[in-house]
Amino acid sequence: MEWLYCDFHIHTTWSDGNCELKDVVEMYGETGFDVIAITDHVLDSASLARTKTECGMNCSIEKDQFARYQRELWSATRYAWETYRMLLIPGIELTNDTSKYHILALDSKEFISPDLDVEDILTEINAQGGLSVACHPYIRNHSGETPSEYLWNNQDRFASMFDAWEVANRDDLFNVVGLKKFNYIANSDFHEEKHLRSWKTLLRCSRNVEAVKQAIRTNEAVALFLYRGGKLK
Repeated sequence: MEWLYCDFHIHTTWSDGNCELKDVVEMYGETGFDVIAITDHVLDSASLARTKTECGMNCSIEKDQFARYQRELWSATRYAWETYRMLLIPGIELTNDTSKYHILALDSKEFISPDLDVEDILTEINAQGGLSVACHPYIRNHSGETPSEYLWNNQDRFASMFDAWEVANRDDLFNVVGLKKFNYIANSDFHEEKHLRSWKTLLRCSRNVEAVKQAIRTNEAVALFLYRGGKLK
């Protein structure tokens, strides 16, 4: 086993990121990361309608686009491994801004609606063999918001239902998550190149997707690091 440099929360131009998928893969690969997850937004119905009206654009993967999104991620997965020996885990961020919860589904295989209740979303992620992460559950200094306040306000109910909680997101460190001793990981919430310099996760496990998921679930050999630039190796 080895220590792997990881980032499990990354957005591309498939939703509201500024970088194309291949550019993201090359950026992380050239830097020396071992594992990344691409997790573009899937918005709840009300938020999707509002975003289209206000912005005149689509910042979400819709159900009829999901198969094409998955195919592109699978192609990028092969490229990442063959070029950099970097694992790319397909995922989505289930973004319910109406009810205030954001959930990462890592290694997702089929479309999941963020209109579902939290329990139903977690059941579906589990049924697909995926891994669930509670996103940025506390106040973020860079936005002044708590997009997942519903999860945090109901932490006693959801604590053990998630495989992990974000203890750090971009430049924010959520001490409250650490104090609760929840399973944790740290992610960039990457949307543009400067977000590469942010909190990340170190996992000690074998270099394959199932081992990575198991390492997050057990949370026995996990650490945080604050990446500030330069090649990792």
